[in-house]
Amino acid sequence: MIIRTIAACAAILFFSAGSYAAKPTSIAFVANGQTDEGTPFATYTVKCSNGQQAELTAWNKRRKWCVGDAVSEQCEKKQIKAAKTACK
Repeated sequence: MIIRTIAACAAILFFSAGSYAAKPTSIAFVANGQTDEGTPFATYTVKCSNGQQAELTAWNKRRKWCVGDAVSEQCEKKQIKAAKTACK
């Protein structure tokens, strides 16, 4: 009986750990920019629930959102998905 209780508690803790992951609390516009080749982009700052901050860049008229710059492999089509990735 005790082993089942311990196993159940461990399972609950394991599955609830995802709810404690940092989440974006705000996304603020910083500036518009342009690469050396003339490609326009916008820079944003994401504040996370754990106190960290991350930079997002928006490309292709805000159709591509990247954590960091365009060479980043962490890009999404949606701003909120990129912000969640930045806060992980």
